[in-house]
Amino acid sequence: MKDTLLNKTVAFKTLGCRLNQYETEALASQFKKNGFKIVEFENPADVYIINSCTVTNQSDRKSRNISEQAYRTNKNALQIVTGCMSPNQKSILQGKGHVNYLIDNDKKSSLYQLVDAHVRGEILAPEALKKDNFAYAPTEKVFRTRSFVKVQDGCDNFCTFCIIPFVRGRAISRSVDDIVKNVQSSIGQGYKEVILTGVNIGRYQNKEMNFEGLLEKIVAIPGDFRIRISSLEPDGLTDKFPQLMQHPKITPHLHLCLQSGSDRILLKMKRMYGLKSYIKLIHQLRDAVPDINLTTDIMVGFPDETEKDFQASIAVVKELGFSHVHTFKYSRREGTRADRMPDQIPEQEKNRRSKNIREISEENKEKYFKTMTGKNQRVLIEKVNKKTNTARGYGEHYIPVIIENGGNLQPDSFVNVELLHAVSGKEKMMQGRIIDQPL
Repeated sequence: MKDTLLNKTVAFKTLGCRLNQYETEALASQFKKNGFKIVEFENPADVYIINSCTVTNQSDRKSRNISEQAYRTNKNALQIVTGCMSPNQKSILQGKGHVNYLIDNDKKSSLYQLVDAHVRGEILAPEALKKDNFAYAPTEKVFRTRSFVKVQDGCDNFCTFCIIPFVRGRAISRSVDDIVKNVQSSIGQGYKEVILTGVNIGRYQNKEMNFEGLLEKIVAIPGDFRIRISSLEPDGLTDKFPQLMQHPKITPHLHLCLQSGSDRILLKMKRMYGLKSYIKLIHQLRDAVPDINLTTDIMVGFPDETEKDFQASIAVVKELGFSHVHTFKYSRREGTRADRMPDQIPEQEKNRRSKNIREISEENKEKYFKTMTGKNQRVLIEKVNKKTNTARGYGEHYIPVIIENGGNLQPDSFVNVELLHAVSGKEKMMQGRIIDQPL
């Protein structure tokens, strides 16, 4: 098989969430194992695979532009669009003559079989592909230092602004045994950090096992590794969760989605929590792990969001001191309840509110970095630059660190550093000084 495909090249482009990133990584690993050469998306390739996002209109535009870019690069290439835009914008994508196949999320894991058949001149209809949300082999190191492990997919919340339940389907949780085996495999391949990902992982439920029980199973796995939890909804968690965050294998960093600081807007969004319970969870987490790095999402410009509602979001962002706020403007999605709501907010006003939140987010980040100055971090090395004698990576608090005199360090290894000060540039980072390098 590998001899036949020896000179075949494939390029991947991923948009959107970490779940998409994981699925692309798993697919790329499978293609690599079977003889394909992975190339940069900007280069000519025999196959282009676009793992799309449809959360906003901007996401749709990006996906369409990337599809057109691939076609311009190689008009004869096989082009596949998968991900959330595939079912949501099917009629538009089918009108693009350069898209050969549209693959829904529940068939994405079988995508290699489709490409393999196509390359060999065989016919395999997408309808014949197996549906399985979790049939991804453990990832190899193709794009990233950290390994993603998918534990859950889909969502039952049906927030009024969100299209994801319609394109990802209802909530489904992976078996505990499969997850443990996947984590063990990642550790066996040399990964030092494993990221648990899904659409709503806090709602994980497999038989009698909830998310907290799953975490206990994972941290019990032997080995020198750490677990990072990807974006998390605040509903579904129990009072046990903050205490679990104290475990040395679980990184003290959480992206805990908020969306709005106004209870009135949270109710209109049909979020499954109120501001009081959210703030209580934040305080519980900080009581358990005082220097925990907390980040969040804030949506601005939801229908009928008044200036008072917006100021409530500003107040909460300042009060809770998130070190980063992923700010995004409400985007109308056909088929959602919010799309039919009156009092849609003008785009110019959304831009103003978004700018205000981003500025506060930058101020919060600077404040958080100052609180971490002089503290130690165990940094996972991702890149080494021998010319500048520096290395880069992330500490357990998900602080990006540039390490002086780090030119001799090895990627995929841990090193203990002292955080010295913030470094300005394209990406706000902290400079670190090596204390010692664990074996």
